[in-house]
Amino acid sequence: MIKKSFLIFFVFLLTACSKNDKPIIAFYYWKTVFKLSETEKEVLKDNNVEKLYIRYFDVGLNPKTTEPIPVSPIHFQGNVSKFDIVPVVFIQNKVMLKSNINVDDLAKKTFRLVNEINVKNNIVCSEIQIDCDWTLASKENYLRFIERFKKLSHKKLSATIRLHQVKYFKRTKIPNVDSGVLMYYNMGTIAPDSINSIYNHQIAEKYLKSLKKYPLHLDIALPIYSWAIHIRNQKVIGLRSKLNVAQLKKDNNFEQINSIFFKVKKSNYKNGFFYEEGDMLKIEPIAAEDLKMMGEELNENLADTPKEIIFYDLDEFNLKNYEKNIFEQVVSCF
Repeated sequence: MIKKSFLIFFVFLLTACSKNDKPIIAFYYWKTVFKLSETEKEVLKDNNVEKLYIRYFDVGLNPKTTEPIPVSPIHFQGNVSKFDIVPVVFIQNKVMLKSNINVDDLAKKTFRLVNEINVKNNIVCSEIQIDCDWTLASKENYLRFIERFKKLSHKKLSATIRLHQVKYFKRTKIPNVDSGVLMYYNMGTIAPDSINSIYNHQIAEKYLKSLKKYPLHLDIALPIYSWAIHIRNQKVIGLRSKLNVAQLKKDNNFEQINSIFFKVKKSNYKNGFFYEEGDMLKIEPIAAEDLKMMGEELNENLADTPKEIIFYDLDEFNLKNYEKNIFEQVVSCF
C-alpha cells in the first residue's frame, strides 16, 4: 500500500513539474551581418540563451524578370558554435502571389541556399523556419511550398503565424509544419493617429479567444523594438527604425509635443533621412509593462504552454531600453 501511494505521489510530482516547466528564452537576429556586440553577448549569457533564430535571407522578386531571388543573404563574422541556430527565411507574400510560380523549383533553391550558408559557416541545424505572411490569395502556393520544403529538408520545420491566420484558420489553413511561432506584434495599421501599431491591447483582445481553438502548437514571438512613423501633412511617408524618445529629446531639431509625438523644428537629415520643417514623428515603443501584459494575456488564452518565448530582435539599440531581468519577468508570466 505504501509503495502504491508513493508511486501515485511520484507520478503526480512528475506531472506537476511538467506543467510548471517555463518556456526557454530565445532571440531573433535580423541583421545582414552576424556579429554580436558586448551588450548582446552579455544579455545572452545573463539569460542562459542557447537558441538563436537567425534571418538567413529574404526571398523577393527580381524587378526586371519578376522571378524569385534571394535578397541580402547573411554574412557571419562571429562564432555561433555555442548556440543552437535556426535559419529563418523570410518570403515576401508577393512571391507566393505569382500565379505561375514554380513552387518545386523555389523550394529546392531556398533549401540549397540555406544549406550552402550552413556548410560555409560550419553550422549544423536541426530546424528551419519559414516566415511568410500568406493570405487567402497566396495560400495554395504557400502551402505547397511548405509541403515540398519539408520533404527536401528532412528537418523540423516551423512557420511564423499571424493573429489573423489563427482567428480565420479554417479559411487561411494551417501549414504542414511541426510547430508555429505566433508573431504577437504589428497588430494595427501604421497611421498618424495615437494608436500603437506594434501592440495594442484592445486590438489583441479581438483575437485572443481564438488561440485555444488553434490546433497547431504555438511558441511565442514578442517585440522589443520600437520605431518612428514619419508623418508629413497628416500622411505617413515612412517608418524610421532605431529612433526613440530619448534620442529625439537630445536633438534640437525636434520639439516634443507629448509623450509620443515630436515636431520637426528645423529641416535636417538624421540617420540618412530628410525631415522637413513641420513634419511629425510618432514614436511607437514597447514598454516593459506592455511585454508583461502580453505574457499574462497570452498565458490565459493559449491552448498549451509555449516551449519558447522568442524576442524580436537581438539588437543593442533595443536591449538598452529594458532592465536587465525583463526577459525572465516576461517568461515567468507563462
